[in-house]
Amino acid sequence: MGKSDWRPFIYGGLSACVAEFGTFPIDTTKTRLQIQGGKSDSGHVVAKKYRGMLHALLKISSEEGVRALYFGIAPAVLRQATYGTIKFGIYYSLKQLLVQNPNEERLGINVFCAVTAGVVSSAMANPTDVLKVRLQSGRTEFKEKSLMQAFVSIYNQEGIQGLWRGVCPTAQRAGVIVGVELPIYDMCKHYFIKMNILPDNATNHFLSSFISSLGGAVASTPLDVVRTRLMNQRKFKPSPAAALSGNGAVCTSRIYTSTADCFVQTVKSEGPLALYKGFIPTWMRLGPWNIIFFVTFEQLKKFY
Repeated sequence: MGKSDWRPFIYGGLSACVAEFGTFPIDTTKTRLQIQGGKSDSGHVVAKKYRGMLHALLKISSEEGVRALYFGIAPAVLRQATYGTIKFGIYYSLKQLLVQNPNEERLGINVFCAVTAGVVSSAMANPTDVLKVRLQSGRTEFKEKSLMQAFVSIYNQEGIQGLWRGVCPTAQRAGVIVGVELPIYDMCKHYFIKMNILPDNATNHFLSSFISSLGGAVASTPLDVVRTRLMNQRKFKPSPAAALSGNGAVCTSRIYTSTADCFVQTVKSEGPLALYKGFIPTWMRLGPWNIIFFVTFEQLKKFY
């Protein structure tokens, strides 16, 4: 591939969309688990309805219908079409720029490329993430609207800040998760090939993906909890119309004011383990997601 090759961008985006479709219901349960116990727009604690991933899957399906597990799939696919395309395109393009021979790759270079790709791409795609989280949380105000109408609604009520709610922990989480997963995947794949344990085939890609997803889940879940809670809360523009609209409570000082505040309040009111709420569905999603993504990506690379 040349230095200006577009294929890592296109193949990365396509693979990410395929993986998102296959794992989205698990992501919905993760979001619901992470929100419960946190604070709502009015500052009240969100009631705990779910005991775990399987219980959430069954309860959401029985009470809201199976379709509810896929609320937010449209902005999620749009997010992957932008986030996934940019992330994997930047990662592999930067590696090609910095390392001419794949056999000379170093961990530090891989981590630098991955973190850069994750931070830039996640910040750019943040509005789609905000809408995805709010739909997954069970909010009803966007369900009958088109994507464009939903984005405009958030902008009108909360301003441009509403579309970039939680962008700091989102970028930090992306930097952590991509900085862990992509280098681990590449190192495992090359190690298996170098040691003649596995050739460069689907089995190698499957096992490398599974190992990288565990590392990603352990490193990213605390930031993911904070990101989800910040994105789910609304902060209306300070206007009489917003205060009297009846569409939601005007935010008070009781909700989270920053990433650090959310960390502190979560640990203070729920204990340190609250930062790992949704860890099982996070891992259960990242595992299949990475497997689907990397197997699809590696197959598409055969067209190079």
